[in-house]
Amino acid sequence: MIDLSLAEIAEAVSGRPHDLPDPGLRVTGSVEIDSRKAGPGGLFAAFAGENADGHDYARQAVEQGAVAVLAARPVGVPAIVVDDVTAALGALAREVVRRLGTTVVALTGSAGKTSTKDLLAQLLERLGPTVWPPGSLNNEIGLPLTALRAEAATRHLVLEMGARGKGHIRYLTELTPPRIGVVLNVGTAHVGEFGGKERIAEAKGELPEALPPADEGGLAVLNADDPLVRAMAGRTRARTVLFGESAEAGIRAENVRLTATGQPAFTLRTPTGCSAVTLRLYGEHHVSNALAAAAVAHELGMPAQEIATALSEAGPLSPWRMEVTERPDGVTVVNDAYNANPDSVRAALRALVAMGQGRRTWAVLGEMAELGGDSLAEHDAVGRLAVRLNVQKLVAVGGREAAWIDMGAKNEGSWGEESVHVSDTRAAVDLMRAELRPGDVVLVKASRSAGLERVAQALLADGGAAAGEGEVAGR
Repeated sequence: MIDLSLAEIAEAVSGRPHDLPDPGLRVTGSVEIDSRKAGPGGLFAAFAGENADGHDYARQAVEQGAVAVLAARPVGVPAIVVDDVTAALGALAREVVRRLGTTVVALTGSAGKTSTKDLLAQLLERLGPTVWPPGSLNNEIGLPLTALRAEAATRHLVLEMGARGKGHIRYLTELTPPRIGVVLNVGTAHVGEFGGKERIAEAKGELPEALPPADEGGLAVLNADDPLVRAMAGRTRARTVLFGESAEAGIRAENVRLTATGQPAFTLRTPTGCSAVTLRLYGEHHVSNALAAAAVAHELGMPAQEIATALSEAGPLSPWRMEVTERPDGVTVVNDAYNANPDSVRAALRALVAMGQGRRTWAVLGEMAELGGDSLAEHDAVGRLAVRLNVQKLVAVGGREAAWIDMGAKNEGSWGEESVHVSDTRAAVDLMRAELRPGDVVLVKASRSAGLERVAQALLADGGAAAGEGEVAGR
């Protein structure tokens, strides 16, 4: 974080100093919400969670070097006391971003936010110091924490913006006003919470609505291939740039194909030239993500050839998103267990088939959460698609939703033991330990709540390679 005094922080968050020996003391380190990470010169923000209360660890944070604590009550050590720690954290982020004047690039979408953020960060790093969130820090706590990592030299601040309902993205844009906004897609993720794709589009459209006018540098980067996203051009005062495979997209992909290993290749066409790209990521769905990142980089001055080179060299930065590891015995494990929705599962299954040419393919699938009334039909459709794509083995893991996946596969024409329904991750691991053969390719995918990453981790441990060790493609 930029260097601020405790008095300046208290003013920014409308806080009340408690037990401060000197309000002129300066915070020169990071802002942390985990007391174990608090260090010299830092600020510890104490949150009361379901299982632990950060206020109980305030003294530990100060003993480790934190200058003070941002807290909801006095804690017996130097503190700035506020009514709402979450709101205060956001207010502090707003003040830091205001002082910096850095280019804020915000992105949202139903799927692909984290992968696109990772690609975009690697492109913009070539243009200057860039800060971006690790993993998926995209809510009212994670986004301010990311913004507070920015320093005086930071040229670009890349932020994910997630939403659980209407108004959430608007709130995030008020904390860190973006100059550039990217909307990737409007899909079925969280459709049960929102009540339909049109309402998801309303919520995602809060990002282009928040952008400054074109004459003040506002830029909306929108997916030309998604009608609900493309329509957002009418909701923004900013200049609009379209990306996609549509002929009307200014940044577009041509000659899209998958390599024999399942990695997308295409020709990137921009207003200033075109160049060939072969991504190190897996699955055709990453083409759209790459185009979104390319559109931002192009608008910030990066030539087409450099964009293509950067995209071709970029790898995954966040775990459990099409993370490909090959065991010593030739079994390939694709850990895509961080999250799942119907669109991303379909894309992952197609990538599995492309990767598995001439090899036996396994799809270990679990629940896709928050689909509301569409849940049965969507899980059934995933099972049917696995059969149509000729995935050799399907293992549906979990309760009712997994049973629907298995039923869809069987109704589509699966026979024998091609599709199996098991109750939990332990049963899935036991089954695969008994039946996996050298050379098999295994996709593991479900919503985060299903915990299927444990399946991937167990399979890698069995093969003598822990996740992140051995040969990890794309790293």
